[in-house]
Amino acid sequence: MSLATTKSRVGSIPQPKSALRLFLQLESVPPVLRPLVRAYLLGYVSSVAPRLLALAVKHILRRRREKPAANHDAPSFAASAAHILRVALEINRFPAFCAALAGGTALLQAPVRKLVDEFAANLSKLSRLRLARWTASFVAAWLSLRLLQGKKRSNAAPEAGSPTGSSEEMPAMASDRTLDLTLFAATRAVDVVVGELWSKHRARREAARTWSRGERLVSHLIDPLVFSASCSFIMWAWFYTPNTLPKTYAKWITSAAQVDHRLIEALQRCLKGELQYGQDTGQAALLEPMCAEYEWPLEWADPAKTIPIPCEMVHMGCGPSCEYHALSRFVRSWKWSMMTYLPISLALLVRNPSRRGLVKAIKSASRSSVFLGMFITLFYYGVCLARTRIGPHVLGKDVASRQRIDSGICVATGCFLCGWSVLFETMSRRTDMALFVAPRGLGTIVPRQYPIEKQWRETLVFSVSAAVVFAGVLENPKSVRGFLGRLLGMVMRQ
Repeated sequence: MSLATTKSRVGSIPQPKSALRLFLQLESVPPVLRPLVRAYLLGYVSSVAPRLLALAVKHILRRRREKPAANHDAPSFAASAAHILRVALEINRFPAFCAALAGGTALLQAPVRKLVDEFAANLSKLSRLRLARWTASFVAAWLSLRLLQGKKRSNAAPEAGSPTGSSEEMPAMASDRTLDLTLFAATRAVDVVVGELWSKHRARREAARTWSRGERLVSHLIDPLVFSASCSFIMWAWFYTPNTLPKTYAKWITSAAQVDHRLIEALQRCLKGELQYGQDTGQAALLEPMCAEYEWPLEWADPAKTIPIPCEMVHMGCGPSCEYHALSRFVRSWKWSMMTYLPISLALLVRNPSRRGLVKAIKSASRSSVFLGMFITLFYYGVCLARTRIGPHVLGKDVASRQRIDSGICVATGCFLCGWSVLFETMSRRTDMALFVAPRGLGTIVPRQYPIEKQWRETLVFSVSAAVVFAGVLENPKSVRGFLGRLLGMVMRQ
């Protein structure tokens, strides 16, 4: 036997795979069950990992603040961690939802395909396959969302303005715990449908050699436009109706904005008509403590004497220059963002450390920090443009015009400008970011709660949307753009 033949035969022998690779590929699991297992594992990890991390940070901070003998009644770290791990295993939690959605879609393919072949024999083979995929995904989505909706929220807080302690029974309201999922699925489904239609349009135009520069520009700007429009709704809601945003999301925006809540309250009162320029409506007391804190004249806080509120107050100690304030905001926001993004980038580098990877991680963190810094800067400078630099020269400098500017126009200008900072990100990142904020922007105009007898509408919207997304993934994973498409493609692989 020749040496070459021996090497060939040795090379053809299957080499033992690592336990980790076998676990990730789930080769020991029947192919039809792999989507179910992968989805459950990913759902479980995504549910418990953030909670365990937050628990660990909270535990460490408490140990540093308190004496060793203090707080014996507080639950131990192990008991709290065990509770998190145990609760995630319940049937009406997110991991079970993921398993029912992905696993149900895979398991129902074969029986649904038989029914479609029997009752829709007049359709083409491809049409029957698409219908079977869509129907299987629709049924799985309906059942999976019902799992989450079956979880009754305890100690739910009443809505603002609702009577508390009343003997009259309040009408049953559907919880908003699934609304974000529904909005996410709906925006993704719209993106899949529009993307498919646009791809066909582009293919026809390119085949006819009539694909124009304008259409190419639209292709590049659609994601920034979606991101900017969504951010406009989100920032307007954060400023005037923060209760329409998820609490954690609103809290994060507040920490990034670093703005004095008294300024927000003043502009909110302008919108409501409570603060009127040129009239003594008793609003001076709101900003007087701020004037004392920054050593400004107290008359600046009185809208009856000072028209409008000086832009220097909006700058919060950065001086009268709007441009210097914008530059200062960018520098501070960039530093704050680097404290967030750089540790994440370096943590991902641990898997495969290298000098090139380190440089790439620093560049990635810096670029994302530039985006967030410009987002905050454009918002604040947009307010200044409307209040000082451009607005008065266009709308007028009389009292009525100043009132109109501070009654929403200045904030609207900042909301419009801030989202265009996404142009500092890469093309792939723009897609993921646009699809991330779109459902949150939509959520600001959709009621967070509604009568429970109308819950079937949300279930229907989610089921149709999820069916569109999963059918798209099964037929062409690239039709679902961004990270989600790659993730679902991996999950549904058998």
